[in-house]
Amino acid sequence: MHGEYKVPGGKLVVVDVEVADGVLRHPQVAGDFFLEPDEALHAVNQALDGAPADTDAAGLASRIDRALPEGTVMYGLTSEAVGIAVRRALAHATDWTDYDWQLIYDGPQSPGLHMALDEVLTAEVAAGRRPPTLRVWEWAAPAVIIGSFQSLRNEVDPAGAERHGIEVVRRISGGGAMFVEPGNTITYSLSVPDALVQGLSFQDSYAYLDDWVLEALGEMGIKAWYQPLNDIATEQGKIAGAAQKRVVGPDGGPGAVLHHVTMAYDIDADKMLEVLRTGREKMSDKGTKSAKKRVDPLRRQTGLPRHEVIAGMVDSFRRRYGLTDGKVTDAELARAQELVRDKFSSPEWTARVP
Repeated sequence: MHGEYKVPGGKLVVVDVEVADGVLRHPQVAGDFFLEPDEALHAVNQALDGAPADTDAAGLASRIDRALPEGTVMYGLTSEAVGIAVRRALAHATDWTDYDWQLIYDGPQSPGLHMALDEVLTAEVAAGRRPPTLRVWEWAAPAVIIGSFQSLRNEVDPAGAERHGIEVVRRISGGGAMFVEPGNTITYSLSVPDALVQGLSFQDSYAYLDDWVLEALGEMGIKAWYQPLNDIATEQGKIAGAAQKRVVGPDGGPGAVLHHVTMAYDIDADKMLEVLRTGREKMSDKGTKSAKKRVDPLRRQTGLPRHEVIAGMVDSFRRRYGLTDGKVTDAELARAQELVRDKFSSPEWTARVP
């Protein structure tokens, strides 16, 4: 069995391993990482050999740490990354390059339709009727998008929303509220088979699915990193937040993962604070008294027009994994429009957590 794991901000770890009588046999760890001394690699392989096949990534990492020679130095590699690569091998996880990726980048859509398209396209990937898809959003109207489990009254100031003409919609994924205006944010979705994240913990899957955009930002001169659980940050502050939803496949079979990210390009922080009820507890948890300091726009950090930032992200993805231009099918759009009417525009859904 073969497993691969790209360490976020680090190197590729590859593991080939067999299983016999419920334990790992003949493991071979390789990759483009740096490891000193040379005999440390043999120690890693020995630590894995004979481990129960159901050992989780943390347990495998613990075995490796105990076996490493004193003074071992890892660069671009961690013991846990090796454990994750093993788990991905045993789960028959796939790699980004195993798929024919499709790009959907259409004109502006209503906030409700964006919510519905995420649900429909991810369900189509889960059913095997659509290839893994990168969808870049354009907004037709300003909006606040609250997480699936957030309280409407706790998150949104209705007077502020009405004053600024802000529509409020609820998405299917968890996480916090998003404030968006046309031209001021960059939002994208990944709808991927769950095989791509097999062997990863929920937290690890965030870092794994965000890694490509960190490289894309780096190519634009921005040193960014993944900040657990679901943020992307730079030295200037938070620039993006991610959320996920797992979708079960037909008849309970293999499913898909929706991973979507909103990045602040040129956010109006004053207006955002008039619309969102940003509590003191949340601010103190982030180590700052001002929400303005928590989100730093990409426009100021890159000096690039928004369309050039998006083009750079798409080009980076295309070079790494391949990407074919596609579109939402007529059947997908019809289903999404139905969901807008019956779900995402209904007060029952929007206020399901009052």
